[in-house]
Amino acid sequence: MYPTRTTSRTTLRPGSRQARRNTDHGRDAVGRPPVRDRGQATTEYALILLAAALVAVLVIGWATAGGGAAAIGRLFDSAINAAIDQLG
Repeated sequence: MYPTRTTSRTTLRPGSRQARRNTDHGRDAVGRPPVRDRGQATTEYALILLAAALVAVLVIGWATAGGGAAAIGRLFDSAINAAIDQLG
């Protein structure tokens, strides 16, 4: 009826759960990766969020204490003056 594939223990019908398990490259019957890889994406997202938070803290520290406030003020003033010159 169905062409079959043999393993060391049994003959598997194509499309059966066991046949899929043997060909899904380490994924289980539901399609999840192996247990050792399941938390990897969560860990990567957490590391990206930590890096973004660090950059935000550094920028805020520079803007408030390191003379960044004056630089931002000059940038804002030049942008406003350029817009006024375009309109006038």
